[in-house]
Amino acid sequence: MSEYLPKQCGETLRDHKPIGWDGRTLKEMLEESERLLAETGCYWGLKTLPLKTNEPIRYEKIFAKLRGGLVNARETAMNISASPIVSEIGELCFAFYTPEGDSVALSTGIIVHVHTMSDAIKFMVRNDYEFNPRIRPGDIFSNNIPKIGDVHNSDVQTFVPIFWEDELVGWAGGVTHVTDIGASTPGNVPVGPISSYEDGLALTANKIGENDIVFRDHEIRCEQGVRTPMFWKLDERTRIAGCHMIRDAVERIIREEGIDTFKQFIREAIEEGRRTFIQRIRETTVPGRYFCPTFVDLLFKGEKGLPDYAAVDTLSHAPLELTIGPKGEFHISFDGASKWGYHSFNCPPSAMQGAIWVLLTQTVIPNDKVNDGAYLATTHEFPPFTLANPVVKEAATGAAWGFLIPAFTGLVRALSRAFFARGYVEEVLSSYGMTMNAMQGGGKDQYGRDTGILNFEVSCQGVGARAIADGADYCAAMWNPEGNMGDAEVWELLIPFIYLGRCVKPNSAGMGKYRGGSGYASLYAVWKTPDLVMQNCGDGSVFPSPGIFGGYPSASGYRHNVLNTDLLQRFARKEPYPCREDDPADSEISRLVKGDHLFDCRTLNYPYRMNHGDIYYSIYRGGGGLGDPLERDPALIEDDLNGGFILPRYAESVCGAEVRRDESGLWRVDSAETAKRREEMREERARRAVPVRDWLVSERERVLAGRMVKEVRVMYNQSMDLSARWGRWFREFWRLPDDFRFSEADDLPPGESGA
Repeated sequence: MSEYLPKQCGETLRDHKPIGWDGRTLKEMLEESERLLAETGCYWGLKTLPLKTNEPIRYEKIFAKLRGGLVNARETAMNISASPIVSEIGELCFAFYTPEGDSVALSTGIIVHVHTMSDAIKFMVRNDYEFNPRIRPGDIFSNNIPKIGDVHNSDVQTFVPIFWEDELVGWAGGVTHVTDIGASTPGNVPVGPISSYEDGLALTANKIGENDIVFRDHEIRCEQGVRTPMFWKLDERTRIAGCHMIRDAVERIIREEGIDTFKQFIREAIEEGRRTFIQRIRETTVPGRYFCPTFVDLLFKGEKGLPDYAAVDTLSHAPLELTIGPKGEFHISFDGASKWGYHSFNCPPSAMQGAIWVLLTQTVIPNDKVNDGAYLATTHEFPPFTLANPVVKEAATGAAWGFLIPAFTGLVRALSRAFFARGYVEEVLSSYGMTMNAMQGGGKDQYGRDTGILNFEVSCQGVGARAIADGADYCAAMWNPEGNMGDAEVWELLIPFIYLGRCVKPNSAGMGKYRGGSGYASLYAVWKTPDLVMQNCGDGSVFPSPGIFGGYPSASGYRHNVLNTDLLQRFARKEPYPCREDDPADSEISRLVKGDHLFDCRTLNYPYRMNHGDIYYSIYRGGGGLGDPLERDPALIEDDLNGGFILPRYAESVCGAEVRRDESGLWRVDSAETAKRREEMREERARRAVPVRDWLVSERERVLAGRMVKEVRVMYNQSMDLSARWGRWFREFWRLPDDFRFSEADDLPPGESGA
């Protein structure tokens, strides 16, 4: 028997008929596609597009049918799931892929996944899934591993192969953001895991079903592996139903148009996408090198429950460089990025690609023809062992967005400078708001059931200022331009909190000639839960949403939660309770509630216990500003004051406005006095100003002496250690010795050399 089994297994693999086109295996198709692209510069070597050229109406009709099927699948699938992230926010998308894994068309929704699912399919192709575990009609596959193809572990992908006769003609793919992934800390963007072994349920592009039926052992594994099995199951049904609707739509198109026409179409659609992207870059940008670094604080020092090597404060460096060539070349580099770490914010290349495409589809290619053609028209550099490419197996990735979102504000700023230089002023946009605070936790809900919490209000942040107008307020997230904060009443049914208030958060947007879109804030009371831990997930020490062209950055966050409160007693006595905190310097929460106030900038922390009646305050961020705030129209400042978007003292100190209240209580700006005040402020600026050459001399002395906090010194040392090229550039810029390194001592006396 021992001799019989290996022989039979070997024969099964060798004798299997390939499922690719014209008798080829899927791996052979992928290798040929990559070879032809390298040799010709065109997808599958298509130097002409005969279907699009000779039958343009037919070509567009096929595309419309395909994309219509994808959008229809998404809209229908949203009604299947009871998961609030899907049904309330629409946090899902569907796409169609070629047999070898290139995306042809994408639905609306979380368009970040235009290429992440492509990576997962190509992983299956390269690892010979065609032969083991086999790919057959009716099969179902699932993946959630970012190192295979995903953004973070809570984005769960489902794939269904689509056959025509004996050939695989493509894949239907769908993804949803699930409510809990079963990580070491609760929630769906787990901030707490310090290694991949704590990231939660792992689906390594597994086959999870055959004949359109999910394997029972897979269902049991998931039921046992996550805190919210009901929502998990409904999300999975959502993805499978959508994929099957796409399969039906593709089969209808093939019956109507013919298999040969369909095959020609999907390849031409991708090549058209590649050419369109290049043409768009050439038309709208000025070639050059655009440097736009961003910095991210990860503050875990002193957090109980973490080992010493993880309980540290770090500053992460995201040195984005965009190079645009005269022929439409488009290269993104993160050379010089910080080292990966023992936290959950590490970002594999698939996650980095996801961020690129969700932004490019909102800027360069804001239309319905989104596919891998644009991906094939670009190049990138994500250096190994960095946060942008943590090649080590143990690197945790459950909260990859924590690095991803701030890192790519640089891409928006770089593109905006390129657009502005070309004269496309309407396309200019400053930094979007950070997707923070991710209000997260878990334990028992108000019904006594296990729960993992992330209130997806987080999908509504401020949008960056434009060159012609203010940014939009609390309306979208970088990763989902169709963002929706959801109904407060629905969240109260699903999580153990009640709303005390939800309102605009003043000063959350960056000011400028045009301000960024404002954020907002929600104040909650923990409600009827016997067992709950919560955490804040945000930025508190740096400004990762910079302004542009003189605009101010948007505000970072702070924490104001209250434990052991007297809120329930206030309710019983029918006394006032807080519903907002417009001004932290004059806090309504502090005035009206007694208890242990966690009122600080520790906006990123390990879960801590909260009880019935405790208060949780969640601040959502604004976008960066654009232009000098002293040029802001006084009428707009009046609107800001009366709408609660800015506090009066900041209208005076930042915008130079002279403000007062009229008899009706409305704020007014005195235009004549404002003009005088602004002239005085400009004169004061001139008195403080020094020539750049003098500033560089003094700043070089500071760099040479290492007069900066330890976390900054460690960050720059990591960048120099991981990239000889970046280190050489840094030392040459500041005219430092060739062997220069910063001291990493805890206490560096002022003036002491860090060399």
